[in-house]
Amino acid sequence: MDDSLKALNSDYLDLFLIHWPGGKDWSLEHSIEALVELQQQGKARAIGVANFTLPLLHQAVVELGAPLAALQVEYHVMLNQQPLLQFARKHDMALTAYTPLARGQAGESPIIQAIARKHGVLPSQVALQWLLEQDGVAAIPKATGRQNQQANLESLKVKLDEEDRASIATLRKDLRVVSPNFAPQWDVC
Repeated sequence: MDDSLKALNSDYLDLFLIHWPGGKDWSLEHSIEALVELQQQGKARAIGVANFTLPLLHQAVVELGAPLAALQVEYHVMLNQQPLLQFARKHDMALTAYTPLARGQAGESPIIQAIARKHGVLPSQVALQWLLEQDGVAAIPKATGRQNQQANLESLKVKLDEEDRASIATLRKDLRVVSPNFAPQWDVC
């Protein structure tokens, strides 16, 4: 934390996250204690976690009492994260969707492409808007240039209807594109 603050020439961070839960020797309790201490010291205004399963999240918030403000997970039209989203909402946490376009695979879906044609927009804009219209969800798409950044921003103008949402609901919901060998066991609920 101190190295990051020095590099950023700041006394605090707005949000500090545990990026990945650790391996076999990792202690959730010690990690949460360290996060809370950084927040109490004023070095982090808010704390959060990323890539936590529901049991880990429950343990951190309910059992250890961590005042988490944010949860960051892979989330897109082809990956169901409703249990995590419901938990986040119940505990007043923001959910940030990373890899919101499934590394381009969302835009390759014929269903997403059809919805995009219907609205005269890009498939990526449909996929982003689906996320952004959900209460408590933010998305952080990767954008390699100004044109992509602008297209991502313009996804806010897309107005999906119930027919669109029903079509999106038929997509497979088990496509995980980020799962390194040190990731937790995702299918644990």
